[in-house]
Amino acid sequence: MSPRTTRVVCLVRRPEKEPAPGDFTVEERPLPPLGEGQLLVRNLYMSVDPSMRGRLESTEKHYTHNFTPGSPLDGRALGVVEESRCPGVPPGVYVRHQLGWRERAVLNAADTDGADRIDPQLAPLPTWLGLLGQTGFTAYVGLTRVAALRPGDTVFVSAAAGAVGTAAGQFARLLGADRVVGTAGGPDKCALLVKEFGYDAAADYRAEPVRDSLARMAPDGIDVYFDNVGGEQLAAALHALRTGGRVALCGMMSQFGGARRTVDINHLIQAVLKRLMLCGFIVRDHDDLRPEFEQQVAGWLAEGRITTRETVVDGLENAPGALLSLLGGGNVGKMLVSLGDSG
Repeated sequence: MSPRTTRVVCLVRRPEKEPAPGDFTVEERPLPPLGEGQLLVRNLYMSVDPSMRGRLESTEKHYTHNFTPGSPLDGRALGVVEESRCPGVPPGVYVRHQLGWRERAVLNAADTDGADRIDPQLAPLPTWLGLLGQTGFTAYVGLTRVAALRPGDTVFVSAAAGAVGTAAGQFARLLGADRVVGTAGGPDKCALLVKEFGYDAAADYRAEPVRDSLARMAPDGIDVYFDNVGGEQLAAALHALRTGGRVALCGMMSQFGGARRTVDINHLIQAVLKRLMLCGFIVRDHDDLRPEFEQQVAGWLAEGRITTRETVVDGLENAPGALLSLLGGGNVGKMLVSLGDSG
């Protein structure tokens, strides 16, 4: 008999400042009955992403809906079909979807955010939420379409030890960048960026001003800035960019949490003086590029030209802690929660 309930992570209240464990709870909730064209999926992995920070707030600062107190969270997940009322998707198939933060989900297979079938033979399952998932796709879109990376460019990536940052640094190199530099929190992460992820140099943004770090790591300036942070790091990049430089505005983590808000608008005069291009992007607007991305990155993976790293936390009950750890910089690469024992 199919399960009638599932455990879910719910938002208890919106955080007043920084999120805390008491803002979340794990509850048992009913599953809807399976209708025509629907799938019952047992989740195996779920993605934990920095973008969730903005969705916890009451004001709309996000390209999707904010979380609602008293309701389950959601996000990218990967699971196996347990029961199907969709002829084209039999039980046993692995799918990627948007109803994470729960152990089981009922999906409408035909929806845009429904079931995206994946091939576990092409790459390990966690990779489909990381390098071959929205994370890697974000890095690829930002570099190729938004920043129009060119062979010989010098590229700077902020939050370089995160999931998007580790992908962006490696992709930049494989796409022809001459020099790739980044920032991360702490000397251990910086050392890992150079040793494992192919960065030419990395600097601890907590130890020295980013503007000084860039002057040291890229004394001749940079051509591309992949921005995951905003704030001080964006301001520093504006000064380091060469004439005609390009900025891919991916994320602005410095804008969330009252203690970390900064005002650097006066530095934008650099964009005028140097004729810079600053372009924000939402990755879902570029789905036409996904087949090219998957073919390219799957090829790099098969050839052993990319290093993939995940920080994996076990169990749905530990998912809120995984999010808090991520927001505090406690991950290297993609942060995932494993739900493999949920069935």
